[in-house]
Amino acid sequence: MISVDLALLLRNAGLRWHPTSGDRFAVLQPEMDGEVFTISEMTIEAHTFPTGTVLGFNGTTEWALDSVAQDDAIWLPREDQLRDLLGGTFRSLARSTTGAYQVVVERPGHFEESFWGDTAEEAYAQAVLALVHAAVEHTA
Repeated sequence: MISVDLALLLRNAGLRWHPTSGDRFAVLQPEMDGEVFTISEMTIEAHTFPTGTVLGFNGTTEWALDSVAQDDAIWLPREDQLRDLLGGTFRSLARSTTGAYQVVVERPGHFEESFWGDTAEEAYAQAVLALVHAAVEHTA
């Protein structure tokens, strides 16, 4: 799983989250540090309102938490979600002899670029972060 810090970098760069079942997230409150939640229709549902999305905690009587605004949560995308975000730019994932992971992407008209991480998810996230930055620069 990627760190909250890396997830915040992705969000601050412009990556948008549209909560769906199976998504992992953390709540950005000090008393919730280290807690990871998963959206499931059985326990946590995303409720979309004109004013924004709220993550509702269903049947959590032991918690003093009924819901949290999406802005107060940070998405922790899974490996498959990060790979999907890379789309057609994704070329390969490899593990080095030292145990680090390398993701190679190629944007149209550019050379291949490599991104590294201690886990496959971290390497994918670094590649997504670079692509989001490049997309933002391109539209600016």
